[in-house]
Amino acid sequence: MKKLLLFTLALALVWSCSTSRQMEKAVSIGNYDHAINDAIGKLRVNKDKRGKSDIILMLQEAFYKANARDLDNINYLKQDSNPENFIKIYDLYVSLDNRQERVKPLLPLYVDGQEVRLDMKDYTSSMIAAKDKASEVLYGNAIGLLKSKTSNKLDYRFAYDQLRDIEDINPNYKDVRNLMEVAHQKGTDFVLVEMINDTQKVIPQRLEDDLLNFSTYGLNNLWAVYHNNPVKDVNYDYNMRVNLRQINTSPEQVKERQIVKEKQIVDGKKLLLDERGNQVKDSLGNAIEVDNLKTVRCEFYEFTQFKAVQVTGNVEYYNLNTKQLADAFPVDSQFVFEHIYADARGDRRALETTLLPFLQQRAVPFPTEEQMIYDSGENLKLQLKNIMNTYSLNEQY
Repeated sequence: MKKLLLFTLALALVWSCSTSRQMEKAVSIGNYDHAINDAIGKLRVNKDKRGKSDIILMLQEAFYKANARDLDNINYLKQDSNPENFIKIYDLYVSLDNRQERVKPLLPLYVDGQEVRLDMKDYTSSMIAAKDKASEVLYGNAIGLLKSKTSNKLDYRFAYDQLRDIEDINPNYKDVRNLMEVAHQKGTDFVLVEMINDTQKVIPQRLEDDLLNFSTYGLNNLWAVYHNNPVKDVNYDYNMRVNLRQINTSPEQVKERQIVKEKQIVDGKKLLLDERGNQVKDSLGNAIEVDNLKTVRCEFYEFTQFKAVQVTGNVEYYNLNTKQLADAFPVDSQFVFEHIYADARGDRRALETTLLPFLQQRAVPFPTEEQMIYDSGENLKLQLKNIMNTYSLNEQY
């Protein structure tokens, strides 16, 4: 018991020293908030324990150094007189306030009976002033961009971002929410989508309907709206053409494979005989019986029905303002029909259990080319969705 206690104490000492060294390293490289978070985690339980004195002192050091750095940055930003700095100033005041709120639940803290001072300040008025000034500057910038006759869609998107920053720090400031809708409308690209069939084959109507049903795509592109039918009073920026160029269909094939299986099985019992052909008996005089092993054989005939279709094409973006091709992406989808069934001749006990289910299957009709073209559409939809979600039209401005 004494050895276990000594081992536990030694382990606790090593753990404490390791934590202290990690915090000391974080403070030495200026990662003050990381050190503070580590200290808070260690002091939530048994904060008055003697072994935690070093952690408390390092918390104090990291706390004051982090605050001093933030306040120095605030003073520098104020002297710089750049209106764009007010949002940074506000963020620094929020950081100062949040740091205090994380530490407050631990107070008071003591080392050797003496209270360790962690001065708390009220940053409320400074936060409000910085928030109001930041909102005023951002609002003015956004209004200027929205009213400028030379602004393009990227400018409107930048205005939207600045208005969203205001909404984050100062909800419902003036008419910011209405202006965000205006900025979003002006900054959005409207794309008219059409499907072009150059395959010389009939594309199922339901495939075209599925591919152009964008409500099922789950699109998350904030700055692009796709329509498959033109909407009145909408000025379209791009034409997206889903151009299917080729459909390749393999012939219907049935491949046959023969497998011969042999296995030894137990087929009843037989009397155990010695080398002379006499019955072997046990100590009570009873004849001894053993398993009668028998070799069985089976011919397994496997049939595989196979048919495949491949649909290839391009997705092309045309800039309707410049009348030029903006970009193009290849699309390629394949659907494979494969059905396996089997027959057997001989003793089926020779077959592995994995082969038995195929004996329950029979040949089925091959799907039509139209059905397989439609089945390939699910993969086409995934490719279109990926293109529509990731392709950026920003480079065109």
